[in-house]
Amino acid sequence: MMNMCRKDPGLPTDSFYEIRAGCTDVPSTKFRIKAGKTLSVKRWRSAFTPEGYLDISKCLSRIYHGGIHPSIRGEVWEFLLGCYDPKSTFDEREKIRQRRRDQYAEVKESCSRMFPVVGSGKFITARVITSNGDPVQDPVVLLETNLEHLPTPQSQESVPDTVDSREHDKDIIQWKLALHQIGLDVVRTDRSLTFYEKQENLAKLWDVLAVYAWYDKDVGYGQGMSDICSPMIMLLEHEADAFWCFERLMQRLRGNFRCTGNSVGVEAQLDILANVNQVVNPKLHHHLEHLGGGGYLFAFRMLMVLFRREFSFGDSLYLWEMMWALEYDPELFSLFEGAETHNKYDAHKPTRKSRRQYGKYERRNRRNRAGSRSKSGAESGASLPISVFVVASVLKDRSDKLLREARGLDDVVKILNDISGNMDAKKACRGAMKIHKKYLKRQKS
Repeated sequence: MMNMCRKDPGLPTDSFYEIRAGCTDVPSTKFRIKAGKTLSVKRWRSAFTPEGYLDISKCLSRIYHGGIHPSIRGEVWEFLLGCYDPKSTFDEREKIRQRRRDQYAEVKESCSRMFPVVGSGKFITARVITSNGDPVQDPVVLLETNLEHLPTPQSQESVPDTVDSREHDKDIIQWKLALHQIGLDVVRTDRSLTFYEKQENLAKLWDVLAVYAWYDKDVGYGQGMSDICSPMIMLLEHEADAFWCFERLMQRLRGNFRCTGNSVGVEAQLDILANVNQVVNPKLHHHLEHLGGGGYLFAFRMLMVLFRREFSFGDSLYLWEMMWALEYDPELFSLFEGAETHNKYDAHKPTRKSRRQYGKYERRNRRNRAGSRSKSGAESGASLPISVFVVASVLKDRSDKLLREARGLDDVVKILNDISGNMDAKKACRGAMKIHKKYLKRQKS
């Protein structure tokens, strides 16, 4: 495959993610695998020492400029998302992988005892419980799952048929209420890909999302998670590995799905976006405010599902890995695993070599925070997510058209929808970096 890549410097990634026959309206991928630019298998393997230590600085720039070859995308993502510490050995990572697989199996088994469709190779799209905890004997569920041939849930074992089988545990009720919505979303997710023609792959996606909804009860399941999880299912063969990769990404995004009162977490990012656009593109910001779009709700979907609908499937994966490479922090693993591993390595003053282990965007933020501390004596706050600047880049690219043609919010939505699936991921990401630099400069002045 790598020989093919060298012979053809413009190999499209669509060839790795086959489209169903008859799907003619699927946007093509602009990102092309290029020898000498895309992170190749050989380049990736050479970044490891014989013991397994990874010099990720050798890969971050390559990922930003040329993406990752699809054959190694899954394993590279595990590092970019903080599943593994680049300062760990092959043996240490294998132990962690096995421990996580065992942990996932335990959580999944708990879910299966509560609702035996989990892990059965099937999934549901109809309600199975009411908000009061009463079971719903929907014939659609029986047809979908053939439930009469599945084991009885533990919560109903040894309970006579004459006794009310109402569920009383609020956490279980909330979890079961989400299961049919997960199923409805699963059958709509990436349906143009041949990968999801197979029932087993749909069931795998449903299982991972159902288990996550129980694993993270504070957030549960929210619409849009299936779009975020789907690539993990495709790229990582073992279901548990896909789950933990998704869980690590949700560590960053879970705030988007948290609802408090009448607000959704992603609204905080929309506020940041409004501030950024006001600073770097005041003319467009004032125009959007005049149209009643100062809250930037039209960008809700972009941030919620990380541009999955705005870019082709292949380009959205390329955009993700570019953003993660730019934002990369080598302490991610320690941060996610907790203080127990945080002090495994001696603290030291950052050197030029150690700074290269950080992504370009993160290095810039760290310099900015350090400069703010030296002037004010206090920390200037957390880094802004690069996704906000990607949205600002998309808006800047359509700025002239928005100013010229948008006479209402419907026009704004239409103009942005017209370019969905046809955006250039590399252009958007490079534009985001320029806007970020401009924003920091103007904030200082």
